[in-house]
Amino acid sequence: MFSGIIRSALTKYAGSGLPSQTVLRAMSSSGGPTPPYTSLAVSRPAPSVTHVELHRPEKRNAMNKAFWREMVECFNEISEDPECRVVVVSGAGKIFTAGIDIMDLAGEVLEPKGDDTARISFSLRKTITKYQETFSVIERCPKPVVVAVHGACVGGGVDLITACDIRLCTQDAWFQVKEVDIGLAADVGTLQRLPKVIGSRSLVNELALTARKMYADEAKSSGLVSRVFVDKEEMMAGALELAGEMAGRSPVAVQGTKINLIYSRDHSVAEGLDYMATWNMSMLQTQDVMKSAQASMEKKSPKTVAFSKL
Repeated sequence: MFSGIIRSALTKYAGSGLPSQTVLRAMSSSGGPTPPYTSLAVSRPAPSVTHVELHRPEKRNAMNKAFWREMVECFNEISEDPECRVVVVSGAGKIFTAGIDIMDLAGEVLEPKGDDTARISFSLRKTITKYQETFSVIERCPKPVVVAVHGACVGGGVDLITACDIRLCTQDAWFQVKEVDIGLAADVGTLQRLPKVIGSRSLVNELALTARKMYADEAKSSGLVSRVFVDKEEMMAGALELAGEMAGRSPVAVQGTKINLIYSRDHSVAEGLDYMATWNMSMLQTQDVMKSAQASMEKKSPKTVAFSKL
């Protein structure tokens, strides 16, 4: 299925042969969701780079039932796609996302199935863990994921971006852990990942307990994002350039780096070193090491090396 989606996208955007501004327009304003998806537009704006765009602009990219299912399907396919080395995630329309589509999910979340407390609880737990998978699948994806945020990033949007590897935003972007305002504790990743993203536990607690907005400058200074851009067009150009840099390196090296960074985040230094030794006892045998070393000795960019698909 995924190869068909990408072939369609390549036909539409003509790959890397298009002028850069045309590629950026394609990334920023695609014609609509890419079948079979109804909430996502998937394209390949550059070689080895897959662009996943949240595409419900008329609903401010609110996360409906289809979105929660389609993100899992999409990223499972991306994880297995040998043509993809890097992913860029963005939102169509005026903002990145307004978060959960409460009206669409109300029945499933507020009226869980079951005829007693235990059965209702089991049903609700199953629903919650299903929604958690929507963002955990991004974190598990071995390909680096760059997320580009413009305008509002509310509620579930924060859950989404904290599961990504690199976060960029525009100067007009703002972020809000909204859940306490609607009577619940965030339950699909923010409370688990945001403390690992932002160095200040006090700041995380403040954001989660008050639902106040965090604007771009504070997001940059706190470490939530690594770069702030003037506008969306400049941000998408920056995201594509960054993705191209990663896509030009050995996929064995890049994917191994992501996997070990996440493992080390959740384990002790000693455990991380042991895992790394076990990982590289096989991965150091790749031809990519010699190819990269040869390019370095010849003072060539790694992007000139023809690395095999992974």
